[in-house]
Amino acid sequence: MIRVVIADDHHLVRQGIRALLDKADDMKVVGEAADGQDAIDLVAHLNPDVLVMDISMPRLSGTQAIERLRSQQATTRVLILSMYSDEAVVRQVLRNGARGYLLKNALAEELLQAIRATNRGATYLSPAISESVMAELASSRTDDDGDSPFSRLSPREREVLQLIAEGHTNNAIAQLMNVAAKTVEKHRASIMSKLNVHDVAGLVRFALKHGLIFLDK
Repeated sequence: MIRVVIADDHHLVRQGIRALLDKADDMKVVGEAADGQDAIDLVAHLNPDVLVMDISMPRLSGTQAIERLRSQQATTRVLILSMYSDEAVVRQVLRNGARGYLLKNALAEELLQAIRATNRGATYLSPAISESVMAELASSRTDDDGDSPFSRLSPREREVLQLIAEGHTNNAIAQLMNVAAKTVEKHRASIMSKLNVHDVAGLVRFALKHGLIFLDK
């Protein structure tokens, strides 16, 4: 039995996926999450086989959540289910450790196939996504991107960056992260310094470019 956690900030989407998986004889939904942080917490608590996750979610994006899971050496395999087909985003989440990327306009049977493939450890891509993604990914797995601006940010700074880009104030971010407002201010200053960005608009553009937030859903 494949134990699955569903992470999507739309309740109706989660309901639809659960209804589909409940009909499959080899799958069981063991939890649901409405944001990236809840998804991380559920994985830690339930240790599911597969996490089916949207890439655009509040608090922690799918990209951030995958990075967090990798740093925690979680054994759960991640399948991204998204409406976004941008190849740069697909490449990034696969490099970060996702095992599959499926578009939300996929047929129901394709989602089941993707979950089964992900559970086996195979890489599954929606047929609508160009094959060049896999080719480029394979040729660049050993590339050193350690000097890129994004790579200079710590996981905590990336989390703060996403929350800033989502429009949260320092005080709101402090409450969400359970830290002092001064700590958030320090993170904000460090982020701006590392990225050489001097205003919120620049941070938002950077977050958009690296798939931390999206213009719409």
